Amino acid sequence: MSKKKILFNAFNMNCIGHINHGLWTHPRDTSTRFNTLEYWTELAQLLERGLFDGLFIADIVGVYDVYQQSVDVPLKESIQLPVNDPLLLVSAMAAVTKNLGFGLTANLTYEPPYLFARRMSTLDHLTRGRVGWNIVTGYLDSAAKAMGLTEQVEHDRRYDQADEYLEVLYKLWEGSWENDAVINDPAQRIYARPEKVHKVKHAGEFYQVEGYHLCEPSPQRTPVLFQAGSSDRGLVFAGRHAECVFISGQTKAATKRQVDKVRASALAAGRNADDIKLFMGLNVIVAPTEAQALAKRDDYLSHASAEAGVAHFASSTGIDFADYELDEPIQYVKSNAIQSATNVLQNNDWTRRKLLEQHALGGRYMTLVGSPAQVADELESWIEETGLDGFNLTRIVTPESYVDFIDLVIPELQRRGSYKTAYDNGSLRQKLFTDGSAHLPDRHTGAAFRHTT
Repeated sequence: MSKKKILFNAFNMNCIGHINHGLWTHPRDTSTRFNTLEYWTELAQLLERGLFDGLFIADIVGVYDVYQQSVDVPLKESIQLPVNDPLLLVSAMAAVTKNLGFGLTANLTYEPPYLFARRMSTLDHLTRGRVGWNIVTGYLDSAAKAMGLTEQVEHDRRYDQADEYLEVLYKLWEGSWENDAVINDPAQRIYARPEKVHKVKHAGEFYQVEGYHLCEPSPQRTPVLFQAGSSDRGLVFAGRHAECVFISGQTKAATKRQVDKVRASALAAGRNADDIKLFMGLNVIVAPTEAQALAKRDDYLSHASAEAGVAHFASSTGIDFADYELDEPIQYVKSNAIQSATNVLQNNDWTRRKLLEQHALGGRYMTLVGSPAQVADELESWIEETGLDGFNLTRIVTPESYVDFIDLVIPELQRRGSYKTAYDNGSLRQKLFTDGSAHLPDRHTGAAFRHTT
């Protein structure tokens, strides 16, 4: 029996410090070049050489101003500040690649659905069907205030709005233009058949939209839908909409529970359990030998900033950890921030010292360290024991982390039959779901909005 092929996205952000903070000071790190097109086109070509499924680009709207009630640490350590628009990178990267997918984060709370639908359809055309959308509703009060609100919308209420937002998008992407609307016939002077293009009329609680989708049908129509919510309300949303879900895990047992919950949410929504691909965030430090990998880890640790990592986590939870003494127990506080992050603190045995230890590499993701065989063993074990489909691989030192993984780990996985040796044909959706169509499957909630004659 052939092995399950592991999926990999590179996890990145249009900024200097993303997950592992402080490493921008490493002499081999090039992340301060993030303002240049070459930084991104070279990365895209590197990832395609490694047969990565996608480049998953995170984003925030707002700043991390919870820690010390200021942006001093984020500015000094460049903790996702400055941060540029992720969508504007895609055309350049698509021009130098043929198969690499692009998972793009956009906050629906601050993006009008009518214009956002056009932006994503445009990118789907330009990439020939290689884009996905990471659906986020936001969690930063600083973003809400910057966008004219007094505070962040309540957590579950944001998902109510998101459900309606997706309904509007499905009407535009799936229902406005029929498949045979465009005939491109100069002889008849008809590019698109008017009877095949339909006005969308939506009158809801959050959105009022009346108009035609501005783009003809793109290769995928609806981009591949990514999501990262693991709260109870987020799981309901994932079951209805998500095709790929990004989770954060520290142990295999806890990760398996998360995986099982997501798959159950798909079943509850009338879909198949494997209609959702699950990815976990992961650091990998690899070298030809274990001793060399451990030495590389120690080198990285000497440049990392644990305090910057804790400052990032403070905004994820809404708790200012600077208010606590090193060994003072941190009190759980319910907030409108990331629910999975705040839930970590519920057992009340966390202290600032413990958080600093956890963030020694500048972030709190699990880290695999070892030789290619050791890393491959662990990757296969995580897939087999948790039910995960793949990983979002972070950068520690850029681009070294990806180069090492591509040159050392991927050949080992290929030798074992756990990783592809060539890209499949088709769109991003067809590459991820190899037995599917470029379009949403009929059992997906978005398919119900297709126009039928």
